[in-house]
Amino acid sequence: MSPQPQAAVGAPLSRVDGVLKVTGQAEYAAEHDIKGVVHAVIVDASIGRGRITAIDTRAAEKHAGVLRVIHHGNAPKLPYRDNAGSNNPQGRRLRVFQDDKVLFHGQPVAVVVAHTLEAAQHGASLVKVRYDAEQPSTDLPKAEPGVPTNYARGDAEAGLRSSAVRLDLTYELARNHHNPMEPHATIARWDGNRLTVWDKTQWVMGTHDEIAAVFDLPADAVHVINPFVGGGFGSGLRCWPHTIVAALAARETKRPVKLVLSRKQMYFGTGFRPSYEYRLRLGSDRRGRLKAAIHDIDAETSSYETFNEAVMLAGQMLYSMPNVRQAYRQVPLDVNTPIWMRGPGFASASFVIESAMDELAHRLGIDPIELRRRNEPSEDESTNEPFSTRRLSECYTVGAREFGWDRRNPKPRSTRDGDWLIGLGMATGVYDPGRFPAQARARLNADGTAVAEAATSDMGPGTYTAQTQVAADALGLTMRTVTFRLGDSLYPPTSPHGGSATMASVGSAVVEACNKVRQQAIKLAVEDRESPLYGVNADDVVVRNGRLHVQNNPARGETYKSLLARHDRSHLEANGSYTGPGSNRSAYFAYNATFAEVAVDANLGLVRVRRMLGVYDAGRIISPKLAESQALGGIVGGIGTALLEHTVTDHRDGRIVNANLADYLVPVNADVPEIKAIYLDGEDNAGNLLGVKGLGEVVQVGVAAAIGNAVFNATGRRIRQLPITAEVLL
Repeated sequence: MSPQPQAAVGAPLSRVDGVLKVTGQAEYAAEHDIKGVVHAVIVDASIGRGRITAIDTRAAEKHAGVLRVIHHGNAPKLPYRDNAGSNNPQGRRLRVFQDDKVLFHGQPVAVVVAHTLEAAQHGASLVKVRYDAEQPSTDLPKAEPGVPTNYARGDAEAGLRSSAVRLDLTYELARNHHNPMEPHATIARWDGNRLTVWDKTQWVMGTHDEIAAVFDLPADAVHVINPFVGGGFGSGLRCWPHTIVAALAARETKRPVKLVLSRKQMYFGTGFRPSYEYRLRLGSDRRGRLKAAIHDIDAETSSYETFNEAVMLAGQMLYSMPNVRQAYRQVPLDVNTPIWMRGPGFASASFVIESAMDELAHRLGIDPIELRRRNEPSEDESTNEPFSTRRLSECYTVGAREFGWDRRNPKPRSTRDGDWLIGLGMATGVYDPGRFPAQARARLNADGTAVAEAATSDMGPGTYTAQTQVAADALGLTMRTVTFRLGDSLYPPTSPHGGSATMASVGSAVVEACNKVRQQAIKLAVEDRESPLYGVNADDVVVRNGRLHVQNNPARGETYKSLLARHDRSHLEANGSYTGPGSNRSAYFAYNATFAEVAVDANLGLVRVRRMLGVYDAGRIISPKLAESQALGGIVGGIGTALLEHTVTDHRDGRIVNANLADYLVPVNADVPEIKAIYLDGEDNAGNLLGVKGLGEVVQVGVAAAIGNAVFNATGRRIRQLPITAEVLL
């Protein structure tokens, strides 16, 4: 078959939805204009653990405009049937308003529904709740861990004993919250026994399935709509309790209900990156060849669900090492359940592993890049599978050259700029991009335009644009004649929009659907005696700008429009699917080498990032302009993790002290330095049709470690906790 021309994929195109967003025409979850909508405000538990002994709703119910106050004492019992397809972590879910138990500070204990938002807010303030409070357990180091998940190869203890150089290091990583620009929100409307939900979600079908399970509805009775997401970073990867509350309130009041979480409520309502205590014991010979590593990992989870993430994988496959042992323990606490956050698992593990590698390099007097090269594996030693592609050595070479690594003085505290101590650091990043089942539908219209559809989301990476590029090239159309639709459970089902999975998974389904449509058109033409293409081998026909023609004879051909008109066809349509990597037995990872230059005030301990560079082995880049945005955003997020972000909990009652953007610090323009991203040219065809690896997660992995290693080079102080603040440097 002749290769289909590629005009859109690889081009630095602007976002197809950009005009809608900058002109305010894009409708986010809370902005849909639903006739007759009323407003709901959640009343949050003010204790961290215990029972509700009484709820006084009389004042709230008398307030003008209040329609209903719902709580465990008057709410109907919901079925919460088992649902194997649900997106909740293992456990028993948080069953809102089903009993008097309080499991964490901020848990929904009531909801006030009113004609106006102001009435609902004031009504919520009038609800009086009495508790039988208990002392909550919210302090990770003081809590009892659960049963560990273990991994081992070789004999790690013996390997450590025989190592000439040994490190025994303990790291503390703070909890991080996602803080997307758009707050989480839901509008719910019942039409008889059918429920329509406009919801901020990164997994349309997951939210659909969870709602169906909670209310025991058939699949076709639930409709979830989500065309735009104002940032997610992982916070929308499951259906949260407020969505269920909104649907319940709508059913009880028989009115469409809008519920928008406040910024404060998002800190205990929509998950977080869990805090970690991570001990790493590392051993090598005097030439820097790693011999053994023992990882002891404790991470917070909730008392009612068990959340885990891929924090173990990097320690198993990133470097060649004969002896590895890991124990990953979830520590149940009286908190809400964590959720995946950009670079989940790998971002946390990379700070530990890459900081330790830098410390080992300094101990041995070996350049940090050279140490990593000496421990480059030839295969994934955790599975004995070959790498699909692994170009870390090239990332190191390109990064060192472009960043000016040869100008780095390995002696800490040796480079100054006035009162500022200057340091350079680097780290390796790795992530296993998801490849999940997905479906898509494509339709070619008689007027030569086309539509492709899938129930995926777009939280910001540019799904609308990238999928339009893929569809346009597969159909042989221009970008302006193709529309990609997403964010609706009536479209073909897809996997979660996260884990760097969307391009490989949904993109492969879109390509297959569009290829089928194009092949239908070619078959029509070559079998049509009236077509200029009659009798031509179908494999020799390509389509460019909506015109079918012979690959080596562009003059012989016709347009989609003329072909469909002659056959009196209103459209051609096909479904495409992607089932995952299948029998492909290769280790499929995306990689980076991240470089940082920092300045540290010698007197005040203030850290300022001056410049950063990321070099990425991420397979085929579908849209360079979107990729650049992803890299810059990931690096900025890593700066936040390294230097600013830290959720503070009052362990007396489980209250989050800094649940606002004034006290929970995230990077602003003044914190963002010169940033550059470089993408190695190439493809990775392991298990997807596009040759992509996914970019959205790996761009944040390794950033915090690179900054921490630069801080050490600048100051001689090795900081083993995040964030790295002035207090810990003084």
